Amino acid sequence: MSEATELRRRAMLDYDEAMRTQFGVICGVDEAGRGPLAGDVYAAAVILGENHGIEGLDDSKKLSDKRRDALFDEIQKKAKAYCIAKATVEEIGKLNILHAAMLAMKRAVEGLNPAPDYVLVDGNRLPEIAIAGETVVKGDATSASIAAASILAKVARDRYMLEQAKLYPGYGFENHMGYPTAAHYAALEALGPCAIHRPGFRLEKKKK
Repeated sequence: MSEATELRRRAMLDYDEAMRTQFGVICGVDEAGRGPLAGDVYAAAVILGENHGIEGLDDSKKLSDKRRDALFDEIQKKAKAYCIAKATVEEIGKLNILHAAMLAMKRAVEGLNPAPDYVLVDGNRLPEIAIAGETVVKGDATSASIAAASILAKVARDRYMLEQAKLYPGYGFENHMGYPTAAHYAALEALGPCAIHRPGFRLEKKKK
């Protein structure tokens, strides 16, 4: 691990400690799957203890698949509380993807037991919850709690998409997880949309 990575991860732990000192029990919240053309959108909320002992928490995008999988299990064992939630393709169609992602995050926070005193949400918009909180832009690289939530949401959604790949072969979900890649657009042109494609996506947006 590089010195820069070690310093960043240490700063993430220090950030959480400062927030606990100010607000009490905090939870981190993040979502996975706002960008894809297909599949449910997932979210997770995590409460970490002061001495949780989980090494290597980081933005899920900076971690290998193997490391994310290992941390997924460790977070669930060592967190004081966690909840993984989702909003379905049908809900995305009714609400739009932004509001569906907010709904998934709301469900994740409300599924925590015990409830936190304060919520830290990755991004720039808070879900409609009864608990005080704030948004943290690039929160998954700022807060260890948000990073833990990003890992749970990412791995849970990836595993869901791997199952969908078995149900709907030919689309390559096991490779692109539903995101708008050239291979995904090619499969859509050849096969048309399947049951888990989100309403309203546009084939004309394909890129080279």
